[in-house]
Amino acid sequence: MKKIILAKMGLDGHDKGLKIITRSLRDAGEEVIYLGLRQNAEAIIQAAIQEDADTIGISILSGSQVPLAKKLLSSMKKNKVNFRVLFGGIISKEDIITLKKMGISEVFPVETSLKEIIESFRNAKLINIEENTNKDEDKKENIDNKINIEIDVKTESGIPIKKVYTKEDVSFLEEDKDLGLPGKYPYTRGPYETMYRGKIWTMRQYAGLGTAVESNQRYKYLLSQGQTGLSVALDLPTQLGFDSDYPDIEEEVGRVGVAIDTVEDMYTLFKDIPLEKISVSFTINSTAIVILAMFVVMAEEKGYDLKVLSGTVQNDMIKEFISRNTFIFPLKPSLKLAGDIISFSSQYLPKFNPISCAGYHIRELGANAVQELATTLGAAIVYTEEVLKRGIPIDSFAPRLSFELSCGQDIFEEIAKFRTARKMWAQIMKNRFHAKNEKSLKFRVFAGGNGISLTANEPLNNIVRCAFQCLVGALGGAQAVHVPAYDEAYAIPTEESALICLRTQQITAYETRITKTADPLAGSYYIETLTNELENRVNELMEKIDKMGGLVKCIENGWIMKEVIEAAYKTQKEIEEGRKVIVGVNKFVSKKSEEKKVKIEKVPDYILKNQIKRLKQVKEERINNKVKEKLDKLVKAAKKNKNLFPFILEAVEARATVGEIVSTLKMVYGEYNGS
Repeated sequence: MKKIILAKMGLDGHDKGLKIITRSLRDAGEEVIYLGLRQNAEAIIQAAIQEDADTIGISILSGSQVPLAKKLLSSMKKNKVNFRVLFGGIISKEDIITLKKMGISEVFPVETSLKEIIESFRNAKLINIEENTNKDEDKKENIDNKINIEIDVKTESGIPIKKVYTKEDVSFLEEDKDLGLPGKYPYTRGPYETMYRGKIWTMRQYAGLGTAVESNQRYKYLLSQGQTGLSVALDLPTQLGFDSDYPDIEEEVGRVGVAIDTVEDMYTLFKDIPLEKISVSFTINSTAIVILAMFVVMAEEKGYDLKVLSGTVQNDMIKEFISRNTFIFPLKPSLKLAGDIISFSSQYLPKFNPISCAGYHIRELGANAVQELATTLGAAIVYTEEVLKRGIPIDSFAPRLSFELSCGQDIFEEIAKFRTARKMWAQIMKNRFHAKNEKSLKFRVFAGGNGISLTANEPLNNIVRCAFQCLVGALGGAQAVHVPAYDEAYAIPTEESALICLRTQQITAYETRITKTADPLAGSYYIETLTNELENRVNELMEKIDKMGGLVKCIENGWIMKEVIEAAYKTQKEIEEGRKVIVGVNKFVSKKSEEKKVKIEKVPDYILKNQIKRLKQVKEERINNKVKEKLDKLVKAAKKNKNLFPFILEAVEARATVGEIVSTLKMVYGEYNGS
């Protein structure tokens, strides 16, 4: 075989899978050129021609494989070249059939083994661009279904597990120093005295689709079913600072979240939703300062006092550079903008969390619990130092710093992780930053179900997985919980699957009675041993990072990403070799092709048309000279290194778009290309 070209198409930035495939193919002796993120069709074909490659592998996780495959094939036809072309990612069965009818050589969904992928690359047939081929999908061979209870004698982070634990294992434990009571330093047992007996965790289901109209309907439906907070998913163009009418992104508009172009979309998104009662979380990072400004302008124009608004904006750019890759600007100006949000919020949004340090996404990349916690706490330290250097006192902003951690399948280690996080953050705030306000010491956390654990094979099994993840969040003492939908291995949740998620939380909260006492697992020999061991290992990794120049340096030189990808690679090898059991994938696979049809939430074609129409209307009705004036003012403020939040507020009030504001900032900060 000649060279293999691997690339990500579309705006999606999740590249863990493709990096693992790159490593596996190289280990198998193949010559692989990884082009990286957000490659367009013509660039990929030109690279393949220049490198004399004969095979192209494309990864897409945003569900837009079919339209992007059409562009790739069109580029091949234009250049009069033939290649082997393989597509992988989150792909519905319907789209697999369509891709094969289009002539794509091989298609492999997310659970295809590395061995099968390597064989697919070696055996794929050359596409004759003038012909369409239609090949039946190969059936996967079941792996032996015998159970072996001794497969894994370590936690997922590699901590050895004894057969039984006794009081000798917790001889290190000093109750006042290591545990305390709930609501008391070091907060190991929880940030509040009564925990869920006083207030059950906020139930947030991550949701957003199409335009603001469709998303508003979904939010009102979930609230009517008992959801107690909103978690807004934004589409990829919004996350990356593109307006919906930007060329070559039409496949992505409204697909994995809601499209937001102007403050008018915010009005529609929260129509008839009482913002003084419902907290709102935005999973947004690179454009967080613009999206939060739009939320603030909308609320003020509707007559809300900013002091009553509650919620969270994720605003964690460090994890973007480590894992999700939805970055726009280089790292340092990205951190500066994150600090601008924290500084503004500390003055004007007292009930809003201006950041959520999100280890969750680093875990999704493949990190283990130790890596997740070390990078999360390390990121929080970086942000704290960014704000402190502006002369803002620690206790004026630290009480609103918040966190997001993953709820994995290793139940006891995951529960211990949340306890470890609270203890370590309290110590960091008290001893390193000398915080005096006890609220500054409290690790308040949003627990997200581990989406990476969900399988496309036998998808109904995911309902059980998600229930256990909800239990982890609750027993871990989280302040808010998100449960993934069983169909997320295919697409965004349907109304039905979203309701099952919410009911999972409600059954856990109201039927199991686990909310009746705080930290019920305290004192367990096993839990306390794991909590202590995790603390030791996280401290060791954080010290190693510090010796290498700090977390920012380890991001810039790529060390931390390599460590996480290595952990992900090892986990994948364990799955493929049967040492890590995934029911329905490598053990106990149903012999009946359990092809219960999963209903896929499709984004209708009219979504793009409607969104562009709304955007055009706003541009026609606004005063364009005023928009230009505000954007010019923003450029000057950015060059003078001022806090940009007030200037972005003014631009938003004038009805500047997300894309216009981001393009303006690019003139000052430039763009980060991922290298």
